[in-house]
Parts: sequence; C-alpha cells; structure tokens
Amino acid sequence: MIEIVRAEHGSVELEACFAIRVAVFVDEQGVPLEEELDELDDTAMHFLALWNGTPAGTARAVEKTPGLRKIGRVAVRAAFRKFGIGKALMQGIEAECPGSTFMLDAQTYAIGFYQRLGYTAEGPEFLDAGIPHRLMRKAGSASGG
Repeated sequence: MIEIVRAEHGSVELEACFAIRVAVFVDEQGVPLEEELDELDDTAMHFLALWNGTPAGTARAVEKTPGLRKIGRVAVRAAFRKFGIGKALMQGIEAECPGSTFMLDAQTYAIGFYQRLGYTAEGPEFLDAGIPHRLMRKAGSASGG
C-alpha cells in the first residue's frame, strides 16, 4: 500500500526524503551532492512516499509565483519502481495544491511518464547536472487534479 505524507522541516520523514534523493540522484545518476541538496529545500514542500510503511520515494514542490508550483526531485528507490509510487507522489502534490499550475524539468527518458499524467513538454531539450531534460507544464483544476 502506498501512503503519501508531507515531510515537515526537521522531521525524520524529511531526512528519509534526502536519503532517497542521495541514493537515486547522487549514487545512481552521478549528480554532485552539492547540486542535489540546495537552498530551495528550505522553502519547498516535501513529500514522502511510503510503501507498506517503508520510505520508497520522494518529491518536492516549490512555489515560484502565486498559483505556480515547480515540482522537482521526484525520486523512487530502485527496489520500489514500477509499483505506481511516482504517480502517487505526483497526484499527492497536485491534491495538496488545488488550482495550481505545475511545471517541472523532466529527464527526457521520463517524459512519457509525465505525459500520461497530463503534462505537456515545452521548449528544447537542455542539460541539468549533465542529464538531458525538458520543461513540462500542467494546468491545475479546482479539484486538485
């Protein structure tokens, strides 16, 4: 069973979010630690996905302007992929921020995943931490999704 919880600042849940990000982005993908953990973590809303009580995935949302949130750092531990955790995280963020428009920088291999959730790719491919990405957007609804 998947449960999505808000990880409050200073909590064990937030530490679990950071550990997942380090495992996925730093250890697996080679992103430098100093680029992965950044100043936006201080103001972002953080979300932790639990699979039967075990920390399995994370994502964060940063308010760019009123009504516009940038989702980022979407990561699922390797052992928990293909169980719908990424989808549950995205839906959890959208439900938490009803009426918002969302944007994200998707790694190009994941564009199809985000398209299935209603996101549209915009603009050219670009590199972030040496990894190809594209900007994606989704308009929110009053019901949060």
